[in-house]
Amino acid sequence: MKFRLPLTALMLGAALVAAPAIAKDKDKKDEAAATPTPPPLPTTIDTDITHEPENVLLLDLSDGGRVAIRMMPQWAPHHVERVKTLAAQGFYNGQIFHRVIDGFMAQTGDPTGTGQGGSQLPDLQAEFNTMPHLRGTVSMARTNDPNSANSQFFIVFYPRFALDKKYTVFGRVISGMQYVDAIHRGEPPEDPTKIVQASLASENKPAPAAPVAPAAPALKAPSISDLNNSKSN
Repeated sequence: MKFRLPLTALMLGAALVAAPAIAKDKDKKDEAAATPTPPPLPTTIDTDITHEPENVLLLDLSDGGRVAIRMMPQWAPHHVERVKTLAAQGFYNGQIFHRVIDGFMAQTGDPTGTGQGGSQLPDLQAEFNTMPHLRGTVSMARTNDPNSANSQFFIVFYPRFALDKKYTVFGRVISGMQYVDAIHRGEPPEDPTKIVQASLASENKPAPAAPVAPAAPALKAPSISDLNNSKSN
């Protein structure tokens, strides 16, 4: 005699099997609902240097220009903090723009001037965000390792959206872009542009005095004796 399970029992068993799966789906939905959605990143850049000056990086360049960069902790808090720390230490002073590609970007932040160096601080974990690489965007340089950013950064001449979400954007130029455009090109340039001084606007450091060109030697006025002894054709 074959044992046959009544239809009602089969239905009950199916319901019991399906119940845990339904419960799991409900738990996942509840977890998703309980997880707060991160607020959208601010896209408006405040160009007033006097507002939150502690987040404005000033680069005084060897060509006499001053570049102001609005750093955005909301985009990349650890990268902003790193640049602020290094600027306060005077780390960037005297460094060259060692890699400057026309139509692309100008890169600095390497004390060796080769593109291979960095600070003594540990590398940073990537903080890739949705901010696009527009003209004037300031982004952190790195190796092929996403978590290798340290001290080097670059300023974009023209939009490069292929870099988006692959490099950590942490700021944007708010004044002095014409001086960025004038940075000498090359990898490295023959006559590289230097960062004479990097500081935060909150420090109120004046721009260094432009180097004074050596004065031409004074011409000696001829004496009467010189005139008398001069020969004419």
